[in-house]
Amino acid sequence: MRKCSVSKLVFAMFLLLAPLFLPVSGVAYAAAPKFHIGIATLTVSQAEDTYRAAEHLIKLYGDVAKGGMIRHVTMPDSFMSEMETTITQIVGLADDPKVKVIVVDDAIPGTTEAFRRVKEKRSDIICLAGEPQEDPGVIGGVADLAIYADNVARGYLIIHTAKELGAKKFVHISFPRHMGYELLARRRAIMEQACKDLGLEFIFETAPDPTSDVGIVGAQQFILEKVPSWVEKYGKQTAFFCTNDAQTEPLLVQVAANGAIFVEPDLPSPLMGYPGAFGIDLKKEAGNWPAIVKKVEQVVVKKGGSGRMGTWAYSYGWSTTCALAEYGKNIVEGKAKLGNVKDLWAAYEKFTPGAKWNGSFYTDVNTGAKSRNLLLVYQDTYVFGKGYMNVTNVKIPDKYLSIK
Repeated sequence: MRKCSVSKLVFAMFLLLAPLFLPVSGVAYAAAPKFHIGIATLTVSQAEDTYRAAEHLIKLYGDVAKGGMIRHVTMPDSFMSEMETTITQIVGLADDPKVKVIVVDDAIPGTTEAFRRVKEKRSDIICLAGEPQEDPGVIGGVADLAIYADNVARGYLIIHTAKELGAKKFVHISFPRHMGYELLARRRAIMEQACKDLGLEFIFETAPDPTSDVGIVGAQQFILEKVPSWVEKYGKQTAFFCTNDAQTEPLLVQVAANGAIFVEPDLPSPLMGYPGAFGIDLKKEAGNWPAIVKKVEQVVVKKGGSGRMGTWAYSYGWSTTCALAEYGKNIVEGKAKLGNVKDLWAAYEKFTPGAKWNGSFYTDVNTGAKSRNLLLVYQDTYVFGKGYMNVTNVKIPDKYLSIK
């Protein structure tokens, strides 16, 4: 009887303590985390890179549902017509009393209102936004830190790199909705001026908006049909650029097929457009960015894109989602300080070894006021068959910082 009681006691203790030692998503925890990090991304169909970043963070720090640190939710694909759902998903993260950081990437329309409601409920939560699709003056009023791709610097650097790759002309493809975003409109203006200064002809071409009635398929078909005639019209020494992710894949197909130039995507990543355009299976390389770049490079070179097609070696969306989560974690743990750029670069470098980053705080072009919570960032450009272009070392003339 006594032996049986002891066995039952040991078994009961095992059941009580086992969750503290069981592996969670590949990570063994000695105890439950002291706080949680909420992450909101779009789905795989809309933004695979940021979604995969959330998966990577779960592998690294565990899922809240299994005793880990990361609580991940997704936002609707039709986010322009389902803004309230977006807001509800983000605000819902604050219902977890252990959530101390919320990261939203892409910070689609509705994020500002969601952050406002989060702050009303829980002022202690650090709200971090990646690639906001709301103007700086809007998101900057509520986010503790918002990160944009540095479209001011890139407006010059993309043209600078295009010239180094032999481009004589530069075609910018977009539509009215995107040109209504301040930083995208500024980038276009900077690109146009950079072309004048560096000796390239700037050309603007209008394409259908994928969120319009034609949908993604119609917008992609337009690019497939038009690019060959554009290359014939402007010549092979023409660099092409589009502001929409969905249109990047067909653009890459036709740039390669017709021998034109492509510096990098709007939101750069070796996964942005290249795998779909060239039928590259990256299942085995998933999460291994050097291996991904190597495999993509082999195919791009075979397709004739050596020295003519590029990207960032690490996905911007993936890197930023991971870096913001790490940065927020370090702030809560007292290892980093909010607003300290060196601490943020350290978070980026943890996930992107070998790649250089640069950037600066956003300056309002109308008032000259510099923000302390809106940061513009960029990574060195990697051209397949050529390597890094060292754009993080290129001096950008001051005149471009004031172009509207």
